[in-house]
This record gives sequence, structure tokens and C-alpha cells, in this order.
Amino acid sequence: MAVRGFDVFSSRSIRVGASVPSHTRGSFSKAALALTASAAALTLAGTAFAQETQLPGINVQGAQAKKASAPKAKPKPKPVQAVQSEPVSPVATDGGNQAAASDAPYNTPASVSVAGQGEIQTFGQTNVQDVLRAMPGVSTGNDPNNPGIAVNIRGFEGQGRVNMMIDGVRQNFRITGHTTGGFAYVDPLLLASIEVQRGAVSGVGGSGALAGSANMRTLDVDDVLKPGKYYGALTSLTWGSNGIGFSEMGAGAIRSGAISIVGAISKHDQDDYDNGRGQRVPYTDQDLISGLAKAHIQIDSAQQVSFGTVLYNNDFTANSYNQNIDSKIYTASYTYNPASNDLINFRAGFSGSDLKMRYLSGIGTASSGTGRTIEDLGLGFDVSNTSLFNLGGIAVKSNYGYEYYHDAVDALNSIDPSKGGGVNPSGKSTNRGAFSETTFSKSIFDLIVGLRYDDYNLNGNAVVDPHVPPYLPPNFPIPLPPGLELGNLHVNNSYGDFSKKFTLAAKPVEWFQPYVTWSNTFRAPSISETLVDGSHPASAFEPNFLPNPFLQPEKQRGWEFGFNSKYSGLFQSGDTFRFKGNYYTMDVDNYITASCDAMGLVCSFYNNVGTSKVEGVELEGAYDAGYFFAGLSYSHNHTTLPSQMDGLGLHSYLPGDITTITAGLRFFNERLTVGGRTYITGKSQKGDINVGPNEPLFYDGYTTYDLFSNYKVTDDIDLGLTVSNLTDVAYTPALSSLGTGNSPVETGRGRTFLLTTRAQF
Repeated sequence: MAVRGFDVFSSRSIRVGASVPSHTRGSFSKAALALTASAAALTLAGTAFAQETQLPGINVQGAQAKKASAPKAKPKPKPVQAVQSEPVSPVATDGGNQAAASDAPYNTPASVSVAGQGEIQTFGQTNVQDVLRAMPGVSTGNDPNNPGIAVNIRGFEGQGRVNMMIDGVRQNFRITGHTTGGFAYVDPLLLASIEVQRGAVSGVGGSGALAGSANMRTLDVDDVLKPGKYYGALTSLTWGSNGIGFSEMGAGAIRSGAISIVGAISKHDQDDYDNGRGQRVPYTDQDLISGLAKAHIQIDSAQQVSFGTVLYNNDFTANSYNQNIDSKIYTASYTYNPASNDLINFRAGFSGSDLKMRYLSGIGTASSGTGRTIEDLGLGFDVSNTSLFNLGGIAVKSNYGYEYYHDAVDALNSIDPSKGGGVNPSGKSTNRGAFSETTFSKSIFDLIVGLRYDDYNLNGNAVVDPHVPPYLPPNFPIPLPPGLELGNLHVNNSYGDFSKKFTLAAKPVEWFQPYVTWSNTFRAPSISETLVDGSHPASAFEPNFLPNPFLQPEKQRGWEFGFNSKYSGLFQSGDTFRFKGNYYTMDVDNYITASCDAMGLVCSFYNNVGTSKVEGVELEGAYDAGYFFAGLSYSHNHTTLPSQMDGLGLHSYLPGDITTITAGLRFFNERLTVGGRTYITGKSQKGDINVGPNEPLFYDGYTTYDLFSNYKVTDDIDLGLTVSNLTDVAYTPALSSLGTGNSPVETGRGRTFLLTTRAQF
């Protein structure tokens, strides 16, 4: 059941244009073949700590009710007890000195991927997007000028389609311009893990997430302290060629009695880099400083309170302006988990965020945006509880709760207030959601039932220029509602609906778990999509932009068929094999994109007419024999979604095929690790709306190679060497834009050497 309301006021009348049909894309001939491919290992990340197994919103289950969901010991009657699967052996690019990347994805009947700290520091020091792009079904909107992260899941990107989080805090910053529709900003040197869930999210973090979520967890006490230590430090010093220069990070932590504290600071000053042809890619420099502080207080054996802050400040050049990003994230949480009561495992979390994008000065002839500031003030909280009990012979784990988040966006110009935020609007949005996810475990079967009800409200003002041609987005109603006229608009929109997720998993043998999932989700229109207005800065002949208060929420429904496989001793005693795969299909209604009139003078966002289809295959796994490890990640994607329009967003089609292969060897009692990684990226669609006369319909595919090595000098000190783009390939990464204009050169980074000294003591 859906409930929707509008409260729209204006002062002059307007007309409605024609609808725009969806477009047909490609074929899906490779899907069946891909499901039969054999592989070993994507997740070759090194240091991944115990906290990396805690995936918000992910139900980690086996068919025999695993220990993670089994009730704690208590007086009879006792709930059905469960079997804990064996821990994964270390599969680490840093020599295997610590636990491997989380084994949780291979216990989870869902599309889940995790990258640990070792993988991030090996492959993501210069650009953490390389780590995300190595996950199946995942990519990023790439703007080489802008250091922000825009996660793409299965071809869905921007405007909140993927819920991007830092330490569980939503990153809802949106921007309208020559780039993707929103960024998250975090320093790779402060990251401990990245956790991505593709598809519907039933628990915390699922509100408004059409295609999935990505949580980037920063360093905490247990990431800095060695096991058994009460104080310690973690430091990293990196030098890189090709504009990288020096990067420094230092962290310290202490645990005393009931109190534990951690702090970290990082600095990175980077110059422009060269591509594979030796050509300078302009405006790719940045000057970053970031830090964090966290504290945990153990009140008693059942209760803990935690506080944290993550700070980020970066100067760079994008969208024709020298810009500054200043981001502050604040968190607080309380947990209550009494050992004597299986019905209570309670958590309450509170968060605040303040992100400012400042336009400091223009480059070239750009000047109208100088003085502009776009600020997003976010406030959120969530409460949840997990209960464990029995229904006869059925073990039950139920997680239920409520989440809320509010964003207040202010776009202004301190030099010329009349210019405001350009085409970036101000406004407020609120999302609320009640949710539950319950797992029923009996014999070899798990039935997971997820249900949530979410609603949103969007409030703000916009202006329809009375001098624009008589064009309006396709889904404006005809005739116009009484009182809706050309001029000033006040918009107060609301909507509410249910989202559901049902998964049936089985474990007929210990090493194999098939599952099937049906789900539906929706995403509310963003402030940027609804309230965009004004004209293109600095030109009287560029397009005018119209708001669209009649946008409907995007909706998807679909199936996923997948499996997990875990096996130890496959070829020799002590080796480990982990593998998972899935086929997904999604039907998408009301997909929001942008279009212009026939003259290209008036543009707006609109809901696509009809149903679009997205389907694909995703494979990932891990094999580790101690002295040898190898891996593969593979994605195949097909879509009939209409294209996002470059210039008012960014094309978001995944390449048809993406493969990442990693392999390595360990020597000298695993103190020395050497290996390589290959990225094979197929061609990708530009989108009909972005193709000019006589231009090709696809971006070219490309293949790049990385080498890596790590030597453990002592138990406390590691030396690492990485060579990215070994063969100096000239390419432009898929899903790329260049906010300062169309680049005359390929924007992929050329061959780059990184030398890292890392100490933990």
C-alpha cells in the first residue's frame, strides 16, 4: 500500500511536454555460460580484523542456524543450538600475518563483498575506487578531478540509489553538474574495511537504498592495537611516483580498564599525474588532511557507550573551480546485551554530519560560481534489537528497529547572493523507516523474512523562469492542478510504502549452500532532482533547468538465485576454497533521468515511462594454500535502463563484462609475498542521449596490470612495493567524467610506483 501527498504552490501557468520511452540495450547471451565458470578468489585482501565480520544490515546465516544467530546459554528450555563453521585461513597480500578478509560473505545467502585493510592499502592508497571496482557488480563514477567516491551497484548510481556510509553514517551530499549525482569523502589511509551489499537491505541502512549499500569503516581501537596489547601505534609512510609524492598516517590507541581510545591523523599532498602516453592529466592534484578520534566506555559486562568523529579537509580543482571540501562526521552509540537474556541485544545509534563544498576561485574564464557554498547538514538515529528464541523445533533470530535521517541542504553564494547555488537547489528531506528481518532455521533450511515500511518528506522552493520555452517534463499532469502556475514553486512532497525481502536457503552438505531471494525496494526523488532550477552559469544561451515536483519514486522488484561454497583441504591439507555466485534480475519502474527539449534549451528530470530490466551474473571466491593464493572476480551486466545525461549527472552503465584476477606466492615462512592483479574491463555504453553525430556508441574496453610485494622485516615492520598500470596503458576508466570539461587525453593514471613502510607496535 502506498500513500502519496503533494503541496505545490506557484503563480503562473505552464504546459506539459510529451513522454520519453525507454531504450533497448544489448543482449544477455553470456549469462548461462558465466554461471559455469570455475574460479578461485577475489578477496585477497590482507589485514582484515575481527570487526570486519560485523556487516550492518547483513544476515549471516548457515542452513543449520549458525552460532552467530544461536541463543546464548540460559536456563531450560534452551533454543536449538547451532554449529559454527570453521574460520577461514589467512588469505592476505601482506604476507598473511593477520586474519584474512572476512569469511562472512561466504556464510551469507546474499550478494555481499568485503575488502580488508590489507587490500585497501595495497590497491587503494592512490584511489580507493580500484578496490571497489574489484568487487563483482560494483564500480564507481570516476571524476579524476574530484577525490570523492560514488559507488555504482549493478548500474545504479547517484542520488541515493546506493546508500553510501562512513562508519554507518549516510553520506547524502548531492551535486548537480558535470559529474555524478553525489559523493562520499574519506581518506583511504584511515579505512579499515569496505562492506558492500548488493540488492535489498532489510535492516539499518536500507531506507531509500534502491540497489544496495556500501559502508566504509574507519580505524578503531582493535585495528591499531595488537592482540593482547593495552597500548600501541600504527604508522604508515608512503612515497609514490607520477605525482603521488609522500603520504603519512599515524594512529595511536590505548585500553585502560573500561575505557579504550584511538586517534589518527593523515596527510597527503598530490600533484597532477601523467597518463600512459606521458601526457599530463590536468587538475588532478589535491591537498588532503584528515583525522579521527573514537572512544568506548564499557559500563559493565552488558553495556557500552561509544563516541567518534571523522574529519576530512581537501583542496582540489573540479567543475572549472578551485574547490574545498570540509566534512565532519559525529557518532554516538549505546549497546545493551545481557548474557542472561536471549531476547535482548539492543543498540541505539546517533549521528550528525556537516559537509561543505566551497567554490574558491574559477579557472580560465569561469567566475560566476566563485563564492558558492553547498552545505548538507545531516542528522540521524537508529534503534534496533535482536531476539533469539524457539518456536517448537525452529530456531528464530529476529532483528527489528527504526531508523531516521534528515538532510538540510543550503546552496548560496557569499559574493553575489542573487546567484545562489547556481542550479544546485536548497531544501530539506526526511526519511523514516521501521524494519524487521527474521530468520527461521530448521534442519538444513533457513527462511529469512525481511519487511520494512519507509516514508519520506521533501520540502523546498524552486523557480520556473517565465521566459523559458513552453516545455515541461513528460510526467507533469495535464491539465495542471489548480494553483500550479509558472513562477515560484513551493514543494512539500511525501510518500510511504512497504519493501519486502524473502530468502530461502538450504545447506544439503556442509560445503554448499544454494539460496533464492525475491525483493522489492524504492527510492524517493532527491532534492537535486526535484528542485533543480535556474540557467547554466555564465551563459545566456545555455539550457534553462526546470524543477519537477511531480517526480514519482523509483521502484524495483526482482529475483536473485545464488550459492555459497566453502571447502577446506580441497587439494592439500590446510588449504581453503571459498566461492559464491549469483544471477539477478530486476524490473525497474519510474527510473529518473534527465532530458532536454528538441532545441536543447530547457532541461529537467523526469520519470521514464514503462518498465526497464536489469540482469546479470556475479562471481567471486578465494583459494589459499599458504604458499600460493589466487583469485577471480567476474561480472556480466545487461540493462534496458535509459541513460543518465552527461552534464546533468553522469552515464552509469556498467561495462558488459568486468574481470579481476589476482595471484601470488609467499616465501620464507610467509614473510615475503609477491603477486599481481589484472583488471579486464569490457566496453561500456555511452547512452544514446550522450552520443553525437558519427560518434561510437560504446567506450573502449581496456586491460591493466598491477604488481605488489610485501616483506615483513620484523614482527612490527612491513615494507611494501606496488606498481600500478605496469605496462603504462593509455585508457580512460569506465564511468568517467571530467568536471572541468571534456578531456583531450585519456585520464587513466599511467605507470606508478608506491613504496610503503608500515609499522605496528
